[in-house]
Amino acid sequence: MNVVERLSFFPALYNVTENPKVGMWLLYLTIVALSILVYKLGFAQKLPIGKSILIYLFLGAGCTVLTALGIFLPIAEGLVVAALILIIYKIRLHQSKKQQVEAK
Repeated sequence: MNVVERLSFFPALYNVTENPKVGMWLLYLTIVALSILVYKLGFAQKLPIGKSILIYLFLGAGCTVLTALGIFLPIAEGLVVAALILIIYKIRLHQSKKQQVEAK
């Protein structure tokens, strides 16, 4: 079985098999960026700066494991889907609040 055929979309896009160092860094940065986006859209609260830094450090550390799994599993793709769902939810929530204000 060919390894290139088993790659997920983003590792195949970044040519992880041909240029592993750059490809893995790009995959890591993609997963970190998508994780931050999902966190901000769905779970973030107003926190002091020290706690926020600590959360982002742990998020970055956890993304190293997700990057290793993301070579063959659709981790980044799942984060894209989660981000899209949360964006749609936020838009609908904003529209709903806007309609409630206009109704008063």
